[in-house]
Amino acid sequence: MAGRRSRNTEITPELLLRAYSIGLFPMADSADDPELFWVEPDMRGIIPLDTFHVPRSLAKTIRRKPFDIRFDTAFDTVIAACAEPAPGRPTTWINGKIRALYSTLHRMGHAHSVEAWAGDELVGGLYGVSLGAAFFGESMFSRRTDASKICLVHLVERLKANGFRLLDTQFTTEHLKTFGAIDVPKADYEDMLARAVASPHLPF
Repeated sequence: MAGRRSRNTEITPELLLRAYSIGLFPMADSADDPELFWVEPDMRGIIPLDTFHVPRSLAKTIRRKPFDIRFDTAFDTVIAACAEPAPGRPTTWINGKIRALYSTLHRMGHAHSVEAWAGDELVGGLYGVSLGAAFFGESMFSRRTDASKICLVHLVERLKANGFRLLDTQFTTEHLKTFGAIDVPKADYEDMLARAVASPHLPF
């Protein structure tokens, strides 16, 4: 399903961006494992931006505006929350090295968060990497019903408004498929990726 590459290469933020540009992304076996490995799926999950689908019940919830949606105001808090155990997810692949690398990418303008707030409480969010006209979704978390789903809807609206061409989800899940996520063969994905990263870096 996916290929693993060297676990010993020292990964810098610049190397990480280069890896994304050719279809690779890093993971750890667990949050406690200090090492990383490269992943290159044979089938890549994407959400086509022009066919993004919002389930009717979720659209109704969004109209009620249950959360204050913010962008890039608490990136480190979002990635820390994504790394925490959750129901049905006793451990994650986000270790300390990943958190440090993506925090640096955020300061460089290449990693972003979408956040759902209830008053002063962060109740859901997601983060990912932007490069050219591509956005690579990394992880999400939710502490209130539909919080991460609503963040995804706002992410797609922002990507479309700013001219992005590719939303990479790495893999597909039943949850993501309700929004229109599909699997594409590696060769097709590489063509999409090449066109997207050839674009000038877009504002998020």
